[in-house]
Formats: sequence, C-alpha cells, structure tokens
Amino acid sequence: MQKILFPTDYSPASNAALRYAVALAGQSQAGLLAVFVEPPSVPPLGPIEVTEGRIDEEEASFKQLLDSLVSDSGQNVAHEVRRLRGDPAAEIVRVAKQEGADLIVMATHGRTGLRRALMGSVAEIVVRDAPCPVLTLKEPQQT
Repeated sequence: MQKILFPTDYSPASNAALRYAVALAGQSQAGLLAVFVEPPSVPPLGPIEVTEGRIDEEEASFKQLLDSLVSDSGQNVAHEVRRLRGDPAAEIVRVAKQEGADLIVMATHGRTGLRRALMGSVAEIVVRDAPCPVLTLKEPQQT
C-alpha cells in the first residue's frame, strides 16, 4: 500500500478515525493524504454556522493533531492536508482516482436528519463509487 486517503470534516469522530489512519499508514509505510471538502453552499440546517474563520481554526487544529500523531507514532509518515471545494463525495472519489489511493479511511459520522435526507450520506456514496477499498470507522461511543 502506497497511499491512504483520509477525508475529514474536522469533527471529533473524524479526529478519532485519524488516529487509526496514521497508525495504518505507519505500519504499511504509506503516505497519508487528508482532504477537507467544503461544499459550495451549506444549507443553514444545523445549530452552528460554518464560517471561513471557523474552518481555518479547525484546519489549524487538525494539522496540529496530525503532526502530533505522526510524531508520536515514531514512523516517518509522509502526510499532506488539502482543502477542496465542491460536492464532498464526488471530490473524495475524484481525488482517490487522481492520486491513485490504495485505501480510503473515513469516519461514518456526518450528515444526519434533514441534511442527510436532502444530500445523502457522504460515506455511502464514497463506498459505492470509490476506485479502491473504503474502510469506514464508526464514531466512538461516549462513555
């Protein structure tokens, strides 16, 4: 395995899945490409408004976490973070094809309620259309 694609939405579930992706990349000596796909427009269906400044803050926190996990792993994991714009599922599949990803690792946390009914589940679409295997990790349970 040479490249693992890790889509993120900067959620706690995604950050938990990142730990697994970094460990897997280290064990298989694969590069890790993390992508955040910002939809062209987000319907105001949730309680928190997404702003450019908020995304910048979340991206900075994500990069810090990724660097820390790579450092703590003791492995030399090549990694990159990209921010894209478009339909999340379509962009994830496009990047997987373009980059020749061997595996996509993603959390299944994501759209719920009305947003899921309107736009579908990103993970379901990626699993169906991806050019490589997709490992979906369920959100860890709160205890």
